[in-house]
Amino acid sequence: MKMKKWFQFSVLSSMLVLSACSGGGEQTAGEKEGKGGSGGAIKADIGVVSYISGPGAAYGEAITGGLKLAQEEINAKGEVDINLIIEDSAGKQDQALTAAQKLMNSENVTAIIGPTLSTEMNVVGPEADLSGVPIMGTSTTADGIPQIGDYVFRNSIPEALAIPASMKKAVEKYDAKKVAILYGNDDVFTKSGFDTMKKAAEDMGLEVLTIETFQKGQSDYNAQLTKIKGLNPDMILCSALYNEGAVIMDQARKMGIDVPFVGGNGFNSPEVIKIAGDAADGLIVATPWYGEKDDPKVKEFVSNFEKEYGKKPDQFAAQAYDALYIMAEALKNAGEADRDALRDALAEVKNFNGILGMISFDKDGDVVMEPTVLVIEDGAFKIFE
Repeated sequence: MKMKKWFQFSVLSSMLVLSACSGGGEQTAGEKEGKGGSGGAIKADIGVVSYISGPGAAYGEAITGGLKLAQEEINAKGEVDINLIIEDSAGKQDQALTAAQKLMNSENVTAIIGPTLSTEMNVVGPEADLSGVPIMGTSTTADGIPQIGDYVFRNSIPEALAIPASMKKAVEKYDAKKVAILYGNDDVFTKSGFDTMKKAAEDMGLEVLTIETFQKGQSDYNAQLTKIKGLNPDMILCSALYNEGAVIMDQARKMGIDVPFVGGNGFNSPEVIKIAGDAADGLIVATPWYGEKDDPKVKEFVSNFEKEYGKKPDQFAAQAYDALYIMAEALKNAGEADRDALRDALAEVKNFNGILGMISFDKDGDVVMEPTVLVIEDGAFKIFE
């Protein structure tokens, strides 16, 4: 880390000198104290890049809601004082990168949470790693995200772990032998989900009857679903974001396709039920989050979130909430709001007891924890027995 930091300093030195000459390099006494000065809470600006506007805004709304609730609780304890600087990516790579660069170029920003989509992290992660800014994805589940670099972490369970878990339970429950696969082929996240589904199906000895594709924003799935219905699969594997996924399930049920669906991480949102209604019943997903768990921390979080926002938290809110608590714990262990020190402290996180369960990071910065398999029944997510 020290060699990398020295390299970054050499590359960026002229920029910092110019900033200092214009007054941008000055810190107030409070800011100096926040960097590990005398007494008081460790003060840190944490940047957030989130999908706040556009068709996937429900993801960003849940994430920022979870972060703000955690921020309020953490700051009230007095050991760490976190200021969130939130930027909108609108689910677009270029906007996510611009937002992240703005945050990285602020010397007061110690770390970044986000962006929301794996396709965004694929462009933001390398930039953060090169700049020596710790970054944590709370919803980026595509394969290879933490492997982008030493400064890249995530606390969201990867598709490579979640999808096989849900498929295994579904195959055992329904004695499935034949499956059809449907996925969005214009998004890194949904494409990664498909790759995992296909490999898991092969590993389980399932017959893949057909592989159908679609694009983000598509509204008519008649052609794909008609073909799937004619092949009579025991189960449908679908990798989609919640908008497309919910419409697919609605159209499938209206066509008389009543077999179970196994969805990727994009289905882990109450929006699926809101959009698809009764048609969402029979959807099986694996998730680190279950809001009905008999755990005091979970119950308190659900109660506080519902009181603040008027609705129950979903997986994305829960993952964001835990992520900020992990950041706060790492800041305390680092002893200062320093990017390199925080990165090293994050890498040492083991058995953090969050609302998602016990969380650790492996050598690549990927989360280590057990997923829970859920099914939608009667308009609600329930444990899949």
